[in-house]
Amino acid sequence: MGLTTYLEQAKQGVWDVRAAFLPQQYFDAVTASGGIAVLLPPQPGPESAAPAVLDGLDGLILTGGLDVQPELYGAVRHPLTDPARPDRDAWELALFAGAEERRMPVLAICRGLQLVNVARGGTLHQHLPEALGTERYRIGGGVFATNEVHVSEGSRLAEQIGAGGFAVHSYHHQGVDRLGEGLVVTAQTDDGLVQAFESAGDGYLVGVQWHPEENAEDRRLFAGLVAEAAAFSVAGRGSASEERSDETKRREVHA
Repeated sequence: MGLTTYLEQAKQGVWDVRAAFLPQQYFDAVTASGGIAVLLPPQPGPESAAPAVLDGLDGLILTGGLDVQPELYGAVRHPLTDPARPDRDAWELALFAGAEERRMPVLAICRGLQLVNVARGGTLHQHLPEALGTERYRIGGGVFATNEVHVSEGSRLAEQIGAGGFAVHSYHHQGVDRLGEGLVVTAQTDDGLVQAFESAGDGYLVGVQWHPEENAEDRRLFAGLVAEAAAFSVAGRGSASEERSDETKRREVHA
């Protein structure tokens, strides 16, 4: 299971270097759900690097972090939007495009949901306190806010965590404005903000605006992704076996 990360300046002992960074909660959630976590820091030449990386994976998690560049969806930068991180944006857009091409299962978390929405042609509210008049989604100080979302019946999300009210951990000041193409809203808060979506097609794409990795008592979203990744792996091996078998038959015919 691939998990995207930052490259950040980090200190350890006498060393002060740039390093891959991702909170442990993410890979704990994957391993506790039966998966194997593989960290994916930004790479140079993402268009060529992403396919090589994805060939070794069965699933992808687009993790949380700083704001997606507003320039990617044609908006003027808001004064409170985070400084641009073009290395991560380019890397994750390439990974997502490759995952979609392969029909690889994807779970997009917080920033990940926002990046998927932008990749599908959608836009973002750059500062929700101005758009919605509330600070309820980011209270600051590294403390996660608790909000209740309403999960739509009949959705893939409802199959995993149930329909109706559901308490989540929030830490974001941006959110979905115009929904991207081919996405279906599957959870909202009472102010109408999109809190989850999924693909309208039959591929596995689930995006949540909250942080499920922060709830160690509930790993259902990660368990669902791991199960989908296992099915993807089996299907992929089956296709590869069929291709090898076909090639063997062709060689026998021409022998």
